[in-house]
Amino acid sequence: MVLFALCVAVISVPFLVDANRFRPMLEGEFGKALGRKVTVGRIKIALLEGGLTAYDLAVADDAAYGARPFLHAKSLTLRVELKPLVFERKVYVTLAVLEQPQIDLIQSSAGDWNFSHLGGGAAAGAPPPREKVALTIKLIEIHGGRLTLAQPGGGQPKVLENVDVEMRDFSVRSAFGFRLTGRMAGGGDLQLDGNAGPVDRADVAQTPAKVRVKLAGFDLATAGAGGLLALEGVAASNGTTLYLNGRIEGRRLKLARNGSPARERVAFEFALEHDLRKRAGVLRRGDIRVGRAPASLTGSYAPEGEAMRWDMNLAGRAMPVPDLEAMLPVIGLTLPAGTSLEGGTANARLSLAGPAAALIISGTVGLDNTRLKGFDLSTKMSTIQKLAGIHTGPDTDIQTFSAKLRVAPEGTKVEDIKLVAPTLGELSGGGTISPAHALNFKMHAVLHTSGALMAALGQTGGTGVPFTIGGTAEQPVFDADLAGMAAENAHKIDLGKAAKGLMDSLFGSKPRQ
Repeated sequence: MVLFALCVAVISVPFLVDANRFRPMLEGEFGKALGRKVTVGRIKIALLEGGLTAYDLAVADDAAYGARPFLHAKSLTLRVELKPLVFERKVYVTLAVLEQPQIDLIQSSAGDWNFSHLGGGAAAGAPPPREKVALTIKLIEIHGGRLTLAQPGGGQPKVLENVDVEMRDFSVRSAFGFRLTGRMAGGGDLQLDGNAGPVDRADVAQTPAKVRVKLAGFDLATAGAGGLLALEGVAASNGTTLYLNGRIEGRRLKLARNGSPARERVAFEFALEHDLRKRAGVLRRGDIRVGRAPASLTGSYAPEGEAMRWDMNLAGRAMPVPDLEAMLPVIGLTLPAGTSLEGGTANARLSLAGPAAALIISGTVGLDNTRLKGFDLSTKMSTIQKLAGIHTGPDTDIQTFSAKLRVAPEGTKVEDIKLVAPTLGELSGGGTISPAHALNFKMHAVLHTSGALMAALGQTGGTGVPFTIGGTAEQPVFDADLAGMAAENAHKIDLGKAAKGLMDSLFGSKPRQ
């Protein structure tokens, strides 16, 4: 649109005289065509080439968006064919080159853009302005540009640097092809290839387009999370809604503030609809795969204050546990040092709500027929081991596990834990994990006992044992609540026999002489 107005204005410049004498007229024509104040520095005419170069070109912004220029470029060079202009009233530009432009794109809280009515766009409901001269540009090139994107509540403006653009057979009346490359400040290489047009003269921002998108090495730190993303997809816009289908691959992802980067890559195939004015959208389909573990993610997002709020739901069934293990640190969960999960499947139904920097993950998780390899639970519960005669071996087999989970910036809360370990018994309870991974759990075990405690009780049923878990997730510390255990089982105990059994179990018995 900017180039169209500039090209039309250029036809009034005499080519056989010093063009700088006509700078005021040129600035006036440019300004009238764009509906903005335009300033031009030195002008140079290449008569033999049929071209003109305007240096230090500046286009003012819409007054509602500030005093900074909308566009400032080192130079604009145009080459025009004179025969179609004179005999057909058509402006046919063979080449337009814009060098090192700096362009500020600003969206208002109402959803309008500072370039929406560039070129004298009509007010709402009015017919679009008609061009006096038809315009076609064979090739448009932009070299070394810098785009700054500012949106309401979007925090710091987003910057795209080293922008190069190529447009072929440009016309405001029909679709034209284009290609854009650039590098996002903070990391990430962007490439767009596609078609746009015809230009919506009433609101340039609503010009339809269909584009193939490729983004590599995008750093999620700019969005308040962690990790690197690569994206490939196809985007189509009707001017008001953007439809994007594609695939994202994430490396070293981290969603929780106290989380650690994932060791495995995450693949995500998706389809979303994005409202261009409201900057809100709906994720219609989201298929996640971590190794062989499939899950689905759907939901919505919308601006909230200075950030973007996410309201998503994640669901997964019969997911291979070993593949998911690598994702536990992503949401701030850590296994004991030197341990790993082996075999089994997992189920999860989680909601993700809030801004990326303070995301809250909550819901239910479960495991079936897995093994915590390298973790001897009976050894960790040494006092209970002596009393109950439990020997689980170097690993802990888990028949079933389920719990309610809430992961937030202030820490993790785990409730309604239910764990069945065949060689140990049934464990239940809940507690918290701090951002530094400190544990504070109150638990209860119904043990499959056969040791001194059962002998003291004189029965074969399970024994209730309250205990606590402290320390850290990497180095948990188990402590039996002996007073609570005695109170819980008081109605079962022969006190004299129990006291002797406890003493013998803890300190060893001596044979009678």
